Amino acid sequence: MRKRVFACALSAAMALSLFGCSQSTKNEPTKEQEEVTDTLIRSTKFGDVKGVDQEGVDVFYGVPYGKEPVGDLRWKAPEDPESWKETLDCTEKEEVVMQTTTVTDEEGNSSVQVIGTTNALTMDIYTTKEAEKAPVVVFVHGGNNQTGSSFEIPGNDMVKKDGIVYVSVNYRLGLLGFNNLPALLDEENNTGNFTMLDLAKSLQWVRDNIENFGGDSNNVTVTGFSAGGRDVMAMLISPTFKGLFDKAIAYSGGMTIADSEDSANMIAKTMAPLVVEDGKAEDEAAAKEFLLTDSEEVKEYLYGLDAERVINLFPNAGIRMAKFPHLYNDGVVLPKGGFENATYVNDVPLIMVTGSEEFSMFGLFDPSIDSMKDPDASRKFINYYGGEFYRTFNTQLSAEKMGEYKSNMYLCQINYGDSNSGCKIDTFGAFHGIFVPLISTANNYAGLYDFSEPTFAQLSTIYHEYLKSFVETGVPTSKTSGVEWTAWKQDGKDTLVMDSQDGKAVVEVKNVFKTNAEIIAEIEADPLDSEDKASIIANILNGRWFSKDLDEHFNTPSLWN
Repeated sequence: MRKRVFACALSAAMALSLFGCSQSTKNEPTKEQEEVTDTLIRSTKFGDVKGVDQEGVDVFYGVPYGKEPVGDLRWKAPEDPESWKETLDCTEKEEVVMQTTTVTDEEGNSSVQVIGTTNALTMDIYTTKEAEKAPVVVFVHGGNNQTGSSFEIPGNDMVKKDGIVYVSVNYRLGLLGFNNLPALLDEENNTGNFTMLDLAKSLQWVRDNIENFGGDSNNVTVTGFSAGGRDVMAMLISPTFKGLFDKAIAYSGGMTIADSEDSANMIAKTMAPLVVEDGKAEDEAAAKEFLLTDSEEVKEYLYGLDAERVINLFPNAGIRMAKFPHLYNDGVVLPKGGFENATYVNDVPLIMVTGSEEFSMFGLFDPSIDSMKDPDASRKFINYYGGEFYRTFNTQLSAEKMGEYKSNMYLCQINYGDSNSGCKIDTFGAFHGIFVPLISTANNYAGLYDFSEPTFAQLSTIYHEYLKSFVETGVPTSKTSGVEWTAWKQDGKDTLVMDSQDGKAVVEVKNVFKTNAEIIAEIEADPLDSEDKASIIANILNGRWFSKDLDEHFNTPSLWN
């Protein structure tokens, strides 16, 4: 074990402005003004784009990497955008990609609404005027591949602190991004994993264009959070992504594949009410059968549906594949066998990161908890065991499965904020997304906790050093920590653990591995009331990314039926 303790001496960095602007003038620009203006105009293969200066970071919002996937392109591989002659204004944030969101009115009533645009194939680019051959980081946002946007993690801090060019990608969401009904597929259009095709298109765009933004097209690290992290893990085994990136980071990712046949059945079942509503079938059983046929009539019907109706079909899946099937084992983008005995066609240096209590945001607010015999004990049960399953799924179980992986893998677990940490975060602990405030002072979690706390700021400095080193060289190092982040080995199972104890930041490398069988044994022995325990297992922990072994052990009914 290698361990070192740090005094909490740093104060948090000030949050960077996300909305820089410049004033127009009627006077002729000076030579200096012309030079500044020129740096905010960059060339792409399809035309010039103009960005905005945000306190020394040049940001280009909504740069197209593909044509809007509408009409005949709705469920097709992405095509190049149409070229443009006039400089494209990319100084303001683009509209989010079409998705559902929950809206609460003044009386407290909630409803699900569709927002956003079908113009999905865009990206945001963060760079500096001085950048030249800088490492490139491409980020895939989270949201279960159903929601979210490129704004999830702004790149301002990383560009300044880590000397990178940062690209955050938008892509098709929900059923517009993943749909493998037979009528949509043929020999040429042979996959329902359209979102993955979008991401491959964006990475190819980076290879072809990022030099003009100061990036090194031969040093690209693809990263993703949550669903984006799972997409990154899927890229490792996908021939579609061969040669498109040089390193990878999966934040709260893990390995998940949906069976193509089960997915088509679930999609048809979910879309069946639309077919009945539109008079194409007498009942939902007949409608499902209609949707599972490979016919031109079904294809024309699907392409004729309003996009809002398609997006509104699946509610937020809550890390349950059956609630929105995606990442299909189609044998084209992803192998039929999924991750089992997979060939890693993109065998590159890899970091996998997790929080120690990742399930808190998904399990602790289930309305059934208040009716249990001991709600407080039930919440502790959910948080602990859900966290144990989720943290190991995100990192260690993936690493254990990747026995044929040749490149170095580096695992990181953030314990800061959990129930055993010296700096506890009330309710949420070391939550799903705890890494985000480490790399960006502008984030969605500011209301949960004061992340300017000195030891967290120290951990942020250390993580930025590891990140900067990794994207430059493929090996994460930190002078501030002095701790060697050793690569995962099957016989060592080293994980870098970041925490706070006794008012000091703590970084150490140790084995925190645990099998699903060991977690299940703990559940069996746990003294929680048996009825509460059974309800939690059957209704809260069930059907999640991580719960296959748990569901099988306790004979929990499948959500796919």
